[in-house]
Amino acid sequence: MSEEINVQETAAEPVADTVSQDALENVVTLKKGDTVKGTVVKIDDNQAYVSLGYKYDGVIPLRELSSVNIDNAAEAVQIGQEVEAKIVSINDAKESLVLSKRQADAPRAWDELQAKSDNGEAFEVVITDVVKGGLVADVGVRGFIPASMVERHFVEDFSSYKGRTIKVKVKEIDRENNKVILSAKDVLEAEYEEKKQQIMSSLEPGQVLEGKVQRLTPFGAFVDIGGIDGLVHVSEIAWQHVAHPADVVSEGQDVKVKVLKVDPSIGKISLSIKAAQPGPWESAVGQFNIGDIVTGVVKRLVSFGAFVEIAPGVEGLVHISQIAHRHIATPHEVLKEGQEVQAKVLDFNPAEKRVSLSIKETEEAPARPEREARAPRAPREESNLPPAESMSFNLGERFGDKLSKFK
Repeated sequence: MSEEINVQETAAEPVADTVSQDALENVVTLKKGDTVKGTVVKIDDNQAYVSLGYKYDGVIPLRELSSVNIDNAAEAVQIGQEVEAKIVSINDAKESLVLSKRQADAPRAWDELQAKSDNGEAFEVVITDVVKGGLVADVGVRGFIPASMVERHFVEDFSSYKGRTIKVKVKEIDRENNKVILSAKDVLEAEYEEKKQQIMSSLEPGQVLEGKVQRLTPFGAFVDIGGIDGLVHVSEIAWQHVAHPADVVSEGQDVKVKVLKVDPSIGKISLSIKAAQPGPWESAVGQFNIGDIVTGVVKRLVSFGAFVEIAPGVEGLVHISQIAHRHIATPHEVLKEGQEVQAKVLDFNPAEKRVSLSIKETEEAPARPEREARAPRAPREESNLPPAESMSFNLGERFGDKLSKFK
């Protein structure tokens, strides 16, 4: 009985050796073009090693790790990560097994991108590179985000975007020409519009809110009031005249604004910075008194006088009779717009927004020239003519007979 057992054990030994050798050498059968799965076991700067359960590990070169340009293999994979790759070449004699993760990713990526495009789905990508004209992301294939489709606003420098994760939508897909255009702006616009409608429904004219200046244009300033922008027209920035918004406010500045109008149908919010501040006439209360001498700037000249600004938004009238001590036909004879003048406050009524001023009362009246003394009358010369009576007598005597004919 014991011999029989030994025979059986002896006979079984060669079989066991054969199975062990097969297990070691023929666990996996591979050929060029196969798509395989494996685990990243080692990473060098320019390649990654993948264990497939084969006699030796496969190598994925840097250029085959990603569909976009990368500087280091660690940018694409990590140790312990399971990857799918396509066999590019295999040489058992040299124990060379070259793999391509990029070629394995591409077909599946195109299908997924097409589905996302059809559904208008938003998804996250990591920016792998900043190039001229935009950003690049690895989406299984090379995805390009044009500069105009990164943000809702203009961006001058994109250098800080590399490595960032942003949400995008497929804008254009062309599998035949290996072209994928992505847009982050579309996602931001959709989110913005949704938030805008929510906020607009809660806004009412007259509300005073805190905001931040987002951007400036020649016609006004766009102010963020909690995730959405409202327009402060240039005429609503300050109580005084503003040539350009940049003269008064700057981007990033915190401001207080008053809601003037809300129009959800066109998504327009009109705001005012000046209306959220005390008016110039309110501020002027207690600042000016009758009899004060003030400095102002001539703002407008009219036929009956000149309007002089004595404080931002506060203008007083200098009547033409109060411009100069001498008589003038028009204010233009003495003044010009933009001229700085001294004026005396004759009347100040902030409730009625009225100030009466005088320029001439700040100046000394010129002395009147003295009248020239009359020259003494010349003495009467003695007349040699006879007195009127004698003249009358002599004429009567002389022409009496002739005059009688006319009676």
